[in-house]
Amino acid sequence: MFLELDGHGPRYAQLIRALKSAILEGRMAAGSRLPPTRELALQLELSRTTVLAAYEQLRAEGYIEGRVGSGSFVADLPVAPLPDPRRAEFCTPSRYVQRARMQRDIRPTRQHYDVRFNLLSTNPLINPTLVNHWSRELARAATHTALEENSSQGLHALRQQVCDYLARRRGIRASPEDVLITNGAQQAFSLTARVLLDEGDTVVMEDPDYFSAYQAFAAHGARLCLVRTDADGLVCSALPDGSPRLVCVTPSHQFPGCSVLSLSRRLELLRYAAARSCWILEDDYDGEFRYDGQPLAALRSLDGGGRVIYVGSFSKMLFTSLRLGYMVLPAALREDFITAKYLSDLCCPVIEQAALAHFMESGGFERHLRRVRKELMARRKALIEGLRRHADGRVEIVDTPAGMHVVAWLNGYDHARTDALVAHARSRGLGLYPMAHYVHTPPPRAGLLLGYGRLTTSALQEAMQLFGQCLDEMDAGVAAAS
Repeated sequence: MFLELDGHGPRYAQLIRALKSAILEGRMAAGSRLPPTRELALQLELSRTTVLAAYEQLRAEGYIEGRVGSGSFVADLPVAPLPDPRRAEFCTPSRYVQRARMQRDIRPTRQHYDVRFNLLSTNPLINPTLVNHWSRELARAATHTALEENSSQGLHALRQQVCDYLARRRGIRASPEDVLITNGAQQAFSLTARVLLDEGDTVVMEDPDYFSAYQAFAAHGARLCLVRTDADGLVCSALPDGSPRLVCVTPSHQFPGCSVLSLSRRLELLRYAAARSCWILEDDYDGEFRYDGQPLAALRSLDGGGRVIYVGSFSKMLFTSLRLGYMVLPAALREDFITAKYLSDLCCPVIEQAALAHFMESGGFERHLRRVRKELMARRKALIEGLRRHADGRVEIVDTPAGMHVVAWLNGYDHARTDALVAHARSRGLGLYPMAHYVHTPPPRAGLLLGYGRLTTSALQEAMQLFGQCLDEMDAGVAAAS
Protein backbone atom coordinates (compact mmCIF):
# COMPACT_ATOMS: atom_id res chain seq x y z
CA MET A 1 0.00 0.00 0.00
CA PHE A 2 1.50 3.33 -1.08
CA LEU A 3 1.24 6.12 1.48
CA GLU A 4 3.42 9.23 1.49
CA LEU A 5 3.94 11.04 4.78
CA ASP A 6 4.34 14.82 4.50
CA GLY A 7 7.03 15.20 7.19
CA HIS A 8 5.11 17.78 9.24
CA GLY A 9 4.31 17.11 12.88
CA PRO A 10 4.06 13.80 14.78
CA ARG A 11 4.28 10.60 12.75
CA TYR A 12 0.81 9.40 13.76
CA ALA A 13 -0.67 12.72 12.58
CA GLN A 14 1.16 12.40 9.26
CA LEU A 15 -0.23 8.87 8.86
CA ILE A 16 -3.76 10.09 9.64
CA ARG A 17 -3.51 12.76 6.93
CA ALA A 18 -2.12 10.30 4.42
CA LEU A 19 -4.91 7.75 5.05
CA LYS A 20 -7.59 10.46 4.92
CA SER A 21 -6.29 11.66 1.56
CA ALA A 22 -6.27 8.12 0.19
CA ILE A 23 -9.89 7.61 1.32
CA LEU A 24 -11.23 10.98 0.18
CA GLU A 25 -9.48 10.82 -3.19
CA GLY A 26 -10.94 7.37 -3.88
CA ARG A 27 -7.64 5.48 -3.82
CA MET A 28 -9.10 3.37 -1.02
CA ALA A 29 -12.67 2.40 -1.94
CA ALA A 30 -15.49 2.04 0.55
CA GLY A 31 -15.43 -1.39 2.15
CA SER A 32 -11.79 -2.10 1.30
CA ARG A 33 -9.70 -3.66 4.06
CA LEU A 34 -6.85 -1.71 5.62
CA PRO A 35 -3.54 -3.50 6.16
CA PRO A 36 -3.08 -5.03 9.62
CA THR A 37 -1.33 -2.65 11.98
CA ARG A 38 1.82 -4.83 12.27
CA GLU A 39 2.13 -5.10 8.48
CA LEU A 40 1.62 -1.35 7.84
CA ALA A 41 4.09 -0.50 10.61
CA LEU A 42 6.74 -2.66 8.89
CA GLN A 43 6.02 -1.17 5.45
CA LEU A 44 6.30 2.43 6.65
CA GLU A 45 9.02 1.80 9.22
CA LEU A 46 6.79 3.05 12.02
CA SER A 47 6.06 1.67 15.45
CA ARG A 48 2.89 -0.36 15.79
CA THR A 49 1.78 2.06 18.51
CA THR A 50 1.85 4.89 15.95
CA VAL A 51 -0.32 2.92 13.50
CA LEU A 52 -2.74 1.90 16.24
CA ALA A 53 -3.13 5.56 17.30
CA ALA A 54 -3.83 6.61 13.69
CA TYR A 55 -6.39 3.83 13.16
CA GLU A 56 -8.12 4.71 16.43
CA GLN A 57 -8.43 8.37 15.44
CA LEU A 58 -9.77 7.50 11.98
CA ARG A 59 -12.28 5.16 13.58
CA ALA A 60 -13.42 7.91 15.98
CA GLU A 61 -13.92 10.32 13.08
CA GLY A 62 -15.89 7.81 11.05
CA TYR A 63 -13.42 7.21 8.22
CA ILE A 64 -12.93 3.52 9.03
CA GLU A 65 -14.82 0.90 10.98
CA GLY A 66 -13.63 -2.18 12.82
CA ARG A 67 -15.07 -5.66 12.42
CA VAL A 68 -14.35 -8.13 15.19
CA GLY A 69 -12.06 -10.87 13.93
CA SER A 70 -11.74 -9.31 10.45
CA GLY A 71 -9.77 -6.07 10.84
CA SER A 72 -10.40 -2.46 9.83
CA PHE A 73 -12.30 -1.39 6.72
CA VAL A 74 -12.97 1.89 4.91
CA ALA A 75 -16.38 3.23 5.90
CA ASP A 76 -19.11 3.56 3.31
CA LEU A 77 -18.97 7.32 2.82
CA PRO A 78 -20.62 9.34 0.04
CA VAL A 79 -17.32 10.95 -0.80
CA ALA A 80 -16.38 12.33 -4.21
CA PRO A 81 -12.77 12.94 -5.19
CA LEU A 82 -11.61 16.32 -3.91
CA PRO A 83 -10.85 18.92 -6.59
CA ASP A 84 -7.35 20.25 -6.98
CA PRO A 85 -7.45 23.56 -5.07
CA ARG A 86 -5.03 25.02 -7.60
CA ARG A 87 -7.64 24.50 -10.33
CA ALA A 88 -10.75 25.30 -8.32
CA GLU A 89 -12.90 28.15 -9.56
CA PHE A 90 -13.74 30.51 -6.74
CA CYS A 91 -16.65 32.89 -6.55
CA THR A 92 -16.00 36.52 -7.39
CA PRO A 93 -14.54 38.29 -4.35
CA SER A 94 -16.16 41.33 -2.78
CA ARG A 95 -15.82 44.73 -4.40
CA TYR A 96 -13.55 45.70 -1.50
CA VAL A 97 -11.15 42.85 -2.29
CA GLN A 98 -11.18 43.71 -5.98
CA ARG A 99 -10.24 47.31 -5.18
CA ALA A 100 -7.66 46.22 -2.60
CA ARG A 101 -5.97 44.03 -5.19
CA MET A 102 -5.48 47.12 -7.33
CA GLN A 103 -3.52 48.89 -4.59
CA ARG A 104 0.04 48.06 -5.46
CA ASP A 105 2.45 47.64 -2.58
CA ILE A 106 4.45 50.85 -2.76
CA ARG A 107 5.84 50.72 0.75
CA PRO A 108 9.45 51.88 0.51
CA THR A 109 10.33 49.74 3.53
CA ARG A 110 10.80 46.83 1.14
CA GLN A 111 13.63 48.64 -0.64
CA HIS A 112 17.28 48.87 0.36
CA TYR A 113 16.75 46.88 3.57
CA ASP A 114 20.15 45.24 3.09
CA VAL A 115 22.33 48.28 2.35
CA ARG A 116 24.79 49.80 4.77
CA PHE A 117 23.23 53.29 4.79
CA ASN A 118 19.45 53.24 4.44
CA LEU A 119 17.96 56.75 4.31
CA LEU A 120 14.34 55.63 4.66
CA SER A 121 12.18 58.45 5.98
CA THR A 122 9.81 56.23 7.98
CA ASN A 123 12.56 54.68 10.11
CA PRO A 124 12.27 56.27 13.58
CA LEU A 125 15.20 56.80 15.89
CA ILE A 126 15.86 53.89 18.23
CA ASN A 127 16.59 55.04 21.77
CA PRO A 128 18.91 52.37 23.25
CA THR A 129 17.75 53.09 26.80
CA LEU A 130 14.09 52.61 25.87
CA VAL A 131 14.39 48.82 25.78
CA ASN A 132 15.13 48.58 29.49
CA HIS A 133 12.49 51.16 30.43
CA TRP A 134 9.85 49.45 28.34
CA SER A 135 10.72 46.00 29.71
CA ARG A 136 10.20 47.26 33.25
CA GLU A 137 6.91 48.91 32.31
CA LEU A 138 5.63 45.72 30.69
CA ALA A 139 6.59 43.64 33.73
CA ARG A 140 4.84 46.08 36.03
CA ALA A 141 1.74 46.20 33.84
CA ALA A 142 1.54 42.41 33.63
CA THR A 143 1.46 42.28 37.44
CA HIS A 144 -0.98 45.10 38.11
CA THR A 145 -3.40 44.99 35.15
CA ALA A 146 -6.80 43.37 35.49
CA LEU A 147 -6.60 40.70 32.81
CA GLU A 148 -10.33 40.71 32.11
CA GLU A 149 -10.41 44.43 31.22
CA ASN A 150 -10.93 44.88 27.48
CA SER A 151 -12.70 48.14 26.68
CA SER A 152 -13.03 48.71 22.93
CA GLN A 153 -12.44 52.41 23.46
CA GLY A 154 -9.15 51.75 25.22
CA LEU A 155 -7.82 51.73 28.77
CA HIS A 156 -9.14 54.76 30.65
CA ALA A 157 -5.74 55.47 32.23
CA LEU A 158 -4.11 55.70 28.81
CA ARG A 159 -6.88 57.87 27.38
CA GLN A 160 -6.43 60.24 30.33
CA GLN A 161 -2.69 60.44 29.73
CA VAL A 162 -3.27 61.16 26.03
CA CYS A 163 -5.57 64.04 27.00
CA ASP A 164 -3.03 65.49 29.46
CA TYR A 165 -0.24 65.18 26.90
CA LEU A 166 -2.22 66.80 24.08
CA ALA A 167 -3.28 69.68 26.33
CA ARG A 168 0.35 70.42 27.24
CA ARG A 169 1.99 69.83 23.87
CA ARG A 170 -0.58 70.32 21.11
CA GLY A 171 -3.12 72.77 22.53
CA ILE A 172 -5.98 70.25 22.34
CA ARG A 173 -8.64 70.20 25.05
CA ALA A 174 -10.34 66.83 25.22
CA SER A 175 -11.74 64.40 27.77
CA PRO A 176 -11.01 60.66 27.93
CA GLU A 177 -14.48 60.06 26.50
CA ASP A 178 -13.33 61.75 23.26
CA VAL A 179 -10.30 59.45 22.82
CA LEU A 180 -10.23 56.09 21.04
CA ILE A 181 -7.10 53.91 21.28
CA THR A 182 -6.24 52.22 17.96
CA ASN A 183 -3.74 49.80 16.54
CA GLY A 184 -1.68 52.61 15.05
CA ALA A 185 -2.63 55.34 12.60
CA GLN A 186 -3.40 52.86 9.83
CA GLN A 187 -6.34 51.43 11.76
CA ALA A 188 -7.53 54.98 12.36
CA PHE A 189 -7.70 55.52 8.59
CA SER A 190 -9.55 52.24 8.12
CA LEU A 191 -12.07 53.04 10.87
CA THR A 192 -12.63 56.49 9.37
CA ALA A 193 -13.43 54.91 6.02
CA ARG A 194 -15.87 52.46 7.62
CA VAL A 195 -17.69 55.07 9.67
CA LEU A 196 -17.84 57.99 7.23
CA LEU A 197 -17.61 56.70 3.67
CA ASP A 198 -19.86 54.93 1.23
CA GLU A 199 -18.60 53.81 -2.17
CA GLY A 200 -18.20 56.81 -4.43
CA ASP A 201 -17.93 59.40 -1.65
CA THR A 202 -15.28 62.06 -2.28
CA VAL A 203 -12.17 62.25 -0.11
CA VAL A 204 -9.79 65.18 -0.58
CA MET A 205 -6.12 64.37 -0.07
CA GLU A 206 -2.92 66.32 -0.38
CA ASP A 207 -0.63 65.70 -3.34
CA PRO A 208 1.86 64.42 -2.34
CA ASP A 209 0.34 62.43 0.51
CA TYR A 210 0.89 59.51 2.86
CA PHE A 211 0.45 56.51 0.55
CA SER A 212 -1.01 54.11 3.15
CA ALA A 213 -3.87 56.51 3.94
CA TYR A 214 -4.55 56.93 0.23
CA GLN A 215 -4.71 53.18 -0.25
CA ALA A 216 -7.04 52.67 2.72
CA PHE A 217 -9.59 55.11 1.29
CA ALA A 218 -9.19 53.88 -2.28
CA ALA A 219 -9.76 50.25 -1.26
CA HIS A 220 -12.92 51.32 0.54
CA GLY A 221 -14.29 52.74 -2.71
CA ALA A 222 -13.80 56.45 -2.14
CA ARG A 223 -13.31 58.83 -5.04
CA LEU A 224 -9.96 60.47 -4.33
CA CYS A 225 -9.61 64.16 -5.16
CA LEU A 226 -5.97 65.26 -5.03
CA VAL A 227 -5.22 68.88 -4.16
CA ARG A 228 -1.78 70.37 -4.61
CA THR A 229 0.40 71.69 -1.79
CA ASP A 230 2.96 74.48 -1.67
CA ALA A 231 5.20 76.15 0.89
CA ASP A 232 2.15 76.98 3.04
CA GLY A 233 0.64 73.50 2.90
CA LEU A 234 -2.64 72.50 1.30
CA VAL A 235 -3.79 75.04 -1.32
CA CYS A 236 -7.29 75.69 0.00
CA SER A 237 -8.29 77.73 -3.07
CA ALA A 238 -7.94 74.49 -5.08
CA LEU A 239 -10.43 72.56 -2.93
CA PRO A 240 -13.39 71.17 -4.92
CA ASP A 241 -16.55 73.25 -5.29
CA GLY A 242 -18.78 70.35 -4.28
CA SER A 243 -19.20 68.79 -0.86
CA PRO A 244 -16.56 66.14 -0.18
CA ARG A 245 -17.19 63.76 2.66
CA LEU A 246 -13.68 64.04 4.12
CA VAL A 247 -10.54 66.17 3.81
CA CYS A 248 -7.33 64.42 4.94
CA VAL A 249 -4.42 66.73 5.84
CA THR A 250 -1.03 66.74 7.61
CA PRO A 251 -1.01 70.37 8.81
CA SER A 252 1.89 70.28 11.30
CA HIS A 253 4.41 68.77 8.87
CA GLN A 254 3.13 67.93 5.41
CA PHE A 255 4.30 64.53 4.24
CA PRO A 256 6.61 64.34 2.42
CA GLY A 257 6.97 67.95 1.29
CA CYS A 258 7.81 69.30 4.79
CA SER A 259 5.59 72.42 4.63
CA VAL A 260 3.45 73.64 7.56
CA LEU A 261 -0.17 74.64 6.96
CA SER A 262 -0.32 78.39 7.60
CA LEU A 263 -2.76 79.87 10.08
CA SER A 264 -4.78 81.63 7.39
CA ARG A 265 -5.20 78.36 5.49
CA ARG A 266 -6.11 76.48 8.67
CA LEU A 267 -8.93 78.92 9.28
CA GLU A 268 -9.94 78.76 5.61
CA LEU A 269 -10.06 74.96 5.75
CA LEU A 270 -12.21 75.01 8.88
CA ARG A 271 -14.62 77.46 7.23
CA TYR A 272 -14.73 75.22 4.15
CA ALA A 273 -15.60 72.15 6.25
CA ALA A 274 -18.32 74.01 8.14
CA ALA A 275 -19.89 75.40 4.95
CA ARG A 276 -19.98 71.98 3.25
CA SER A 277 -20.68 69.83 6.32
CA CYS A 278 -17.64 67.67 5.67
CA TRP A 279 -15.13 66.18 8.09
CA ILE A 280 -11.40 66.87 8.41
CA LEU A 281 -8.94 64.13 9.34
CA GLU A 282 -5.80 65.65 10.87
CA ASP A 283 -2.88 63.23 10.63
CA ASP A 284 -0.28 64.44 13.14
CA TYR A 285 2.29 61.77 12.37
CA ASP A 286 5.39 63.52 13.76
CA GLY A 287 4.25 66.91 15.03
CA GLU A 288 6.18 66.41 18.27
CA PHE A 289 9.54 66.62 16.55
CA ARG A 290 10.15 70.32 15.97
CA TYR A 291 13.59 71.76 16.63
CA ASP A 292 13.00 75.52 16.62
CA GLY A 293 10.78 75.74 19.70
CA GLN A 294 7.63 74.18 21.02
CA PRO A 295 5.48 72.00 18.74
CA LEU A 296 2.83 73.90 16.81
CA ALA A 297 -0.75 73.90 18.03
CA ALA A 298 -2.80 71.29 16.21
CA LEU A 299 -5.55 72.17 13.75
CA ARG A 300 -7.95 70.46 16.16
CA SER A 301 -7.19 73.16 18.76
CA LEU A 302 -8.83 75.75 16.46
CA ASP A 303 -11.90 73.63 15.73
CA GLY A 304 -14.96 75.20 17.27
CA GLY A 305 -17.45 73.38 15.10
CA GLY A 306 -16.57 69.77 15.91
CA ARG A 307 -15.44 68.88 12.39
CA VAL A 308 -11.83 67.66 13.02
CA ILE A 309 -10.84 64.05 13.70
CA TYR A 310 -7.33 64.09 15.19
CA VAL A 311 -5.06 61.08 14.64
CA GLY A 312 -1.81 60.47 16.51
CA SER A 313 0.53 57.50 16.85
CA PHE A 314 3.15 56.31 19.31
CA SER A 315 5.02 54.30 16.68
CA LYS A 316 7.17 57.24 15.52
CA MET A 317 7.71 58.51 19.05
CA LEU A 318 8.63 55.16 20.63
CA PHE A 319 9.16 52.22 18.28
CA THR A 320 7.44 50.94 15.15
CA SER A 321 6.34 47.55 16.46
CA LEU A 322 4.34 49.07 19.36
CA ARG A 323 1.28 49.55 17.08
CA LEU A 324 -0.63 51.85 19.42
CA GLY A 325 -2.22 55.08 18.28
CA TYR A 326 -5.20 57.22 19.18
CA MET A 327 -7.99 59.31 17.75
CA VAL A 328 -9.62 62.39 19.28
CA LEU A 329 -13.18 62.28 18.01
CA PRO A 330 -15.95 64.84 17.60
CA ALA A 331 -18.82 64.10 19.96
CA ALA A 332 -21.16 63.39 17.03
CA LEU A 333 -18.96 60.50 15.84
CA ARG A 334 -17.74 59.04 19.12
CA GLU A 335 -20.10 56.11 19.57
CA ASP A 336 -19.98 55.11 15.90
CA PHE A 337 -16.18 54.89 15.97
CA ILE A 338 -16.20 52.87 19.19
CA THR A 339 -18.66 50.43 17.61
CA ALA A 340 -16.52 50.15 14.47
CA LYS A 341 -13.47 49.47 16.63
CA TYR A 342 -15.36 46.77 18.54
CA LEU A 343 -16.40 45.07 15.30
CA SER A 344 -12.84 45.31 13.96
CA ASP A 345 -10.83 43.66 16.75
CA LEU A 346 -12.67 44.14 20.09
CA CYS A 347 -9.78 46.09 21.64
CA CYS A 348 -6.06 46.84 21.65
CA PRO A 349 -3.74 44.76 23.91
CA VAL A 350 -4.46 45.85 27.47
CA ILE A 351 -1.06 45.16 29.05
CA GLU A 352 0.73 47.30 26.45
CA GLN A 353 -1.82 50.08 27.05
CA ALA A 354 -1.25 49.91 30.81
CA ALA A 355 2.51 49.95 30.36
CA LEU A 356 2.33 53.02 28.12
CA ALA A 357 -0.07 54.81 30.49
CA HIS A 358 2.32 54.40 33.44
CA PHE A 359 5.32 55.33 31.26
CA MET A 360 3.56 58.61 30.44
CA GLU A 361 2.32 59.23 33.98
CA SER A 362 5.79 58.68 35.49
CA GLY A 363 7.41 61.22 33.17
CA GLY A 364 9.45 58.60 31.33
CA PHE A 365 7.69 59.29 28.05
CA GLU A 366 8.57 62.98 27.94
CA ARG A 367 12.13 62.33 29.13
CA HIS A 368 12.42 59.91 26.22
CA LEU A 369 11.05 62.53 23.81
CA ARG A 370 13.53 65.15 25.01
CA ARG A 371 16.41 62.76 24.45
CA VAL A 372 15.14 61.72 21.02
CA ARG A 373 14.52 65.33 19.96
CA LYS A 374 18.05 66.32 20.95
CA GLU A 375 19.56 63.39 19.06
CA LEU A 376 17.40 64.02 15.98
CA MET A 377 18.59 67.64 15.92
CA ALA A 378 22.19 66.42 15.85
CA ARG A 379 21.44 63.92 13.09
CA ARG A 380 19.56 66.46 11.01
CA LYS A 381 22.50 68.85 11.35
CA ALA A 382 24.94 66.10 10.28
CA LEU A 383 22.84 65.28 7.22
CA ILE A 384 22.48 68.88 6.07
CA GLU A 385 26.13 69.71 6.70
CA GLY A 386 27.13 66.57 4.80
CA LEU A 387 24.93 67.54 1.85
CA ARG A 388 26.44 71.02 1.75
CA ARG A 389 29.97 69.69 2.02
CA HIS A 390 29.77 66.85 -0.49
CA ALA A 391 26.94 67.88 -2.84
CA ASP A 392 27.22 71.66 -2.79
CA GLY A 393 25.57 73.25 -5.81
CA ARG A 394 24.10 69.98 -6.99
CA VAL A 395 21.20 69.79 -4.54
CA GLU A 396 18.71 72.29 -3.13
CA ILE A 397 17.74 71.48 0.46
CA VAL A 398 14.24 72.12 1.77
CA ASP A 399 15.28 73.20 5.25
CA THR A 400 12.27 72.53 7.50
CA PRO A 401 13.18 72.20 11.20
CA ALA A 402 10.82 69.31 11.92
CA GLY A 403 10.29 65.60 11.43
CA MET A 404 12.84 62.94 10.57
CA HIS A 405 13.50 63.64 6.90
CA VAL A 406 14.51 66.42 4.51
CA VAL A 407 13.81 66.91 0.82
CA ALA A 408 16.75 67.49 -1.49
CA TRP A 409 15.96 68.60 -5.04
CA LEU A 410 18.57 67.50 -7.58
CA ASN A 411 19.88 70.19 -9.90
CA GLY A 412 20.28 69.03 -13.49
CA TYR A 413 18.48 65.71 -12.93
CA ASP A 414 15.31 64.43 -14.50
CA HIS A 415 13.32 61.50 -13.09
CA ALA A 416 15.02 58.90 -15.31
CA ARG A 417 18.47 60.05 -14.27
CA THR A 418 17.37 60.09 -10.63
CA ASP A 419 16.35 56.45 -10.93
CA ALA A 420 19.79 55.70 -12.36
CA LEU A 421 21.38 57.52 -9.40
CA VAL A 422 19.28 55.48 -6.95
CA ALA A 423 20.35 52.22 -8.64
CA HIS A 424 24.01 53.25 -8.65
CA ALA A 425 23.89 54.34 -4.99
CA ARG A 426 22.34 51.01 -4.03
CA SER A 427 25.27 49.20 -5.66
CA ARG A 428 27.54 51.27 -3.43
CA GLY A 429 25.57 50.49 -0.25
CA LEU A 430 23.46 53.65 -0.04
CA GLY A 431 19.64 53.54 0.01
CA LEU A 432 18.02 56.60 -1.62
CA TYR A 433 14.32 57.29 -2.18
CA PRO A 434 13.05 59.47 -5.06
CA MET A 435 10.36 62.05 -4.33
CA ALA A 436 8.50 60.82 -7.42
CA HIS A 437 7.58 57.63 -5.52
CA TYR A 438 5.52 59.66 -3.04
CA VAL A 439 3.45 61.78 -5.42
CA HIS A 440 0.57 61.05 -7.78
CA THR A 441 1.40 63.89 -10.16
CA PRO A 442 5.09 63.78 -11.13
CA PRO A 443 6.81 66.84 -9.64
CA PRO A 444 8.38 69.32 -12.05
CA ARG A 445 11.75 68.69 -10.43
CA ALA A 446 13.54 65.50 -9.48
CA GLY A 447 14.45 65.07 -5.85
CA LEU A 448 15.12 62.71 -2.98
CA LEU A 449 13.46 62.12 0.38
CA LEU A 450 16.31 61.59 2.85
CA GLY A 451 15.51 60.12 6.26
CA TYR A 452 17.93 60.52 9.14
CA GLY A 453 16.11 58.85 12.02
CA ARG A 454 17.85 55.48 11.98
CA LEU A 455 21.50 56.45 11.26
CA THR A 456 23.93 57.92 13.80
CA THR A 457 25.66 61.23 13.14
CA SER A 458 28.91 59.48 12.15
CA ALA A 459 27.02 57.12 9.84
CA LEU A 460 25.22 60.09 8.24
CA GLN A 461 28.55 61.83 7.65
CA GLU A 462 29.83 58.71 5.89
CA ALA A 463 26.58 58.35 3.97
CA MET A 464 26.76 61.93 2.68
CA GLN A 465 30.37 61.46 1.65
CA LEU A 466 29.30 58.37 -0.28
CA PHE A 467 26.38 60.32 -1.76
CA GLY A 468 28.80 62.94 -3.05
CA GLN A 469 30.95 60.22 -4.59
CA CYS A 470 27.87 58.75 -6.32
CA LEU A 471 27.06 62.16 -7.77
CA ASP A 472 30.68 62.51 -8.96
CA GLU A 473 30.53 59.09 -10.58
CA MET A 474 27.22 59.90 -12.28
CA ASP A 475 28.73 63.14 -13.62
CA ALA A 476 31.84 61.26 -14.81
CA GLY A 477 29.64 58.73 -16.58
CA VAL A 478 27.79 61.48 -18.42
CA ALA A 479 31.07 63.14 -19.39
CA ALA A 480 32.47 59.82 -20.66
CA ALA A 481 29.30 59.13 -22.65
CA SER A 482 29.51 62.53 -24.35
